[in-house]
Amino acid sequence: MAEDEVENATVDTDADDPGWSNTRAWVEKSLPTRHRIHGVETLHGGWTSQMRRLLVNSDGTGDSAGEGEPYSLVLRSFVKPFYVKHAPGLLTREADTLRFLADTAVPAPRLHGVDATAATCDHPSLLMSMLPGSPRLDAHDIEGKARLLARQLQIIHSLPVPEASRPRTYEAWTSPERVQLPENPNRPEVWQRALDVIRRPPPAYQPCFLHRDFHPGNVLFTQEGTTLTITGVVDWVETSWGPADLDIAHCSTTLALLHGTPAGMQLAAHYTAAGGTLTSNATDHLYWRVLDALAFAPNAQKIAEPWRQLGRKDLTPTLLTHRLENYLHTLLRTFNQSTTHTRHHHT
Repeated sequence: MAEDEVENATVDTDADDPGWSNTRAWVEKSLPTRHRIHGVETLHGGWTSQMRRLLVNSDGTGDSAGEGEPYSLVLRSFVKPFYVKHAPGLLTREADTLRFLADTAVPAPRLHGVDATAATCDHPSLLMSMLPGSPRLDAHDIEGKARLLARQLQIIHSLPVPEASRPRTYEAWTSPERVQLPENPNRPEVWQRALDVIRRPPPAYQPCFLHRDFHPGNVLFTQEGTTLTITGVVDWVETSWGPADLDIAHCSTTLALLHGTPAGMQLAAHYTAAGGTLTSNATDHLYWRVLDALAFAPNAQKIAEPWRQLGRKDLTPTLLTHRLENYLHTLLRTFNQSTTHTRHHHT
C-alpha cells in the first residue's frame, strides 16, 4: 500500500548528494531551455518511495510573460530493493494513469517524465507536477472531508475507460492464509469471524476504474469549512480495475484507523448520496470491507508510520489494533444484521 504525501517538506542539506546526480541530470535535461533546479526539499509522509520537491526557475530573461517565475515539480524515486524490483510495473502504471487522467476532471499530477527501469537515473524515477494543498489527517471537520472524499471517489469510478486503456485487474492485499492476527486481541472471536467472511471466492462485481489506494493521506486539500476543496489526488501506482466497494473499503478502513469506527462507517453512505453505486448484497459488501481491513492486521503500524511523520503521534500500535478490532466488530454486526433483516423480509 503506497502512500506519498507532499506535506512537511524540509530543505535537503544534501541537495547535491551524488547518490542522485544522474537522476538530477535526467530531470534537468527534460526541462525547458535555461530552466534549472535551484532548490531541493525532501517530502515526508511516504514509505514506498523517496520523494523530493524540486524548485525550478529560469536563469534566462525571455520575452514571454511569466518567464523566470519559479515553480515546483515532484520526483518519486524507488530506492528500497523490493520497490526497485517492482518499479517497472509500478511506475509504468502510474505514468500511464497520469496520461489518461490528464484529459479528465480528476485533479491528478501532470506527468513530466518517467524512467521506470533506471536506464538513465540512479534509481527508477517518475517526475510530475506539484499540486497545491496538503493532506488533512487531523480530526477537524471529519464529516466534511469524508463527503468530499466520497464525491471524489464517485468521480473517479465514473470515468469512462476504453477497454484498451483499462488498468490491470485489482489484486487482493491479503487472504485467509496470509492474515497476521494480533497476539493478544481483546476479542479473538471478532478476528475469527472476520477470517470466516473472506473464506469464500470473491463475489461477482460490476468493474470500474479504481485508484486502489485512496485515503486521506493521498488526497490534498485547501481552504476550510464551507470552502474546503480537494485540489489533488496523488499516488496512482496501484491503479486497478475492480469493484467500487473495494476503494470504499480501503478509504473506510483508513478513516476508522485515523479517527475511529464512526468515521469509517459513514463513508459508504456519503458515497451513495453522491451518486455512487455499491453492491446491494450486504454479504458481498461485507466481504470487500473485511478483506481490506484484515490487510492492515495485526496493528497497521506500517501504514501509520507516515501518518506519524505528518503529526499523528497518537497513532500507536496499541491504539491502531484497538481501532481495527472495533471497526471489524461493527462491520460484522452491521452487515450481518442487514443480511438477517433481508432474509426475514423475503420470508
